[in-house]
Amino acid sequence: MAEKRVSRWYFGGLASCGAACCTHPLDLVKVHLQTQQEVKRRMIGMAVHVVKTDGLLALYNGLSASLCRQMSYSLTRFAIYETVRDVMGSRNQGPMPFYQKVLLGAFGGFTGGFVGTPADMVNVRMQNDMKLPPEVRRNYKHAIDGLYRVFREEGVRRLFSGATMASGRGALVTVGQLACYDQAKQLVLGTGLMGDNILAHFLSSFIAGGCATFLCQPLDVLKTRLMSSKGEYTGVTHCLRETAKLGPLAFYKGLVPAGIRLVPHTVLTFIFLEQLRKHFGLRIVP
Repeated sequence: MAEKRVSRWYFGGLASCGAACCTHPLDLVKVHLQTQQEVKRRMIGMAVHVVKTDGLLALYNGLSASLCRQMSYSLTRFAIYETVRDVMGSRNQGPMPFYQKVLLGAFGGFTGGFVGTPADMVNVRMQNDMKLPPEVRRNYKHAIDGLYRVFREEGVRRLFSGATMASGRGALVTVGQLACYDQAKQLVLGTGLMGDNILAHFLSSFIAGGCATFLCQPLDVLKTRLMSSKGEYTGVTHCLRETAKLGPLAFYKGLVPAGIRLVPHTVLTFIFLEQLRKHFGLRIVP
């Protein structure tokens, strides 16, 4: 009987960091598209504008905050989801039903979204900083400097600005990624056409990335606007109303770059995760 391995609780955070290093420029362009009030540039035009204005390395502005976010947000949601799933799977001697995966994914994502809100806010601010006039830029040196300055200058409550939106988005994206990945992988392997290999992981994670993008885009737009604001919104409801004035499609502004960023990010995360599990996971004795 083939040896079985399960992920360690921190593998999700490591895999997400690896994926973030590859997809960060797409995430930065997505933030720029979502925070422009009027549609002046599309994805490629925005990327070219960033490079021309601030140089090629500007595409990696805020990378430290992105990695900090993955080690708080993604580590938490993966740790909760995979730990509970593996425990319940061993008790039931079989895979969890899909509705249980959805509920578990929503809980893990909601918790991870709340834990990762401070790093997420600093990430958005650092990416959006170059769009502001030089005299009003925040100029955070790195993620830790950003967290410390927000705490010192704006207080603890500001660190968790947009936490409700981030938690809601975290729940949706985790359902789309983790629950849908597990279900898609189960169905793909159930066909018998391919084994538990990198091709199956790619196909399953591609499906999961598409589901996650569709589910979380409206909340992602609102979250980005709230976190990058300088006090123009009084709360989530006010931000919702102001965004709605721009038309229904405003909630899906940046959908293409969001998909182009989230789908590869999801694919890379699960490929890295499966390789970590395969080579460094905990051995399970049959």
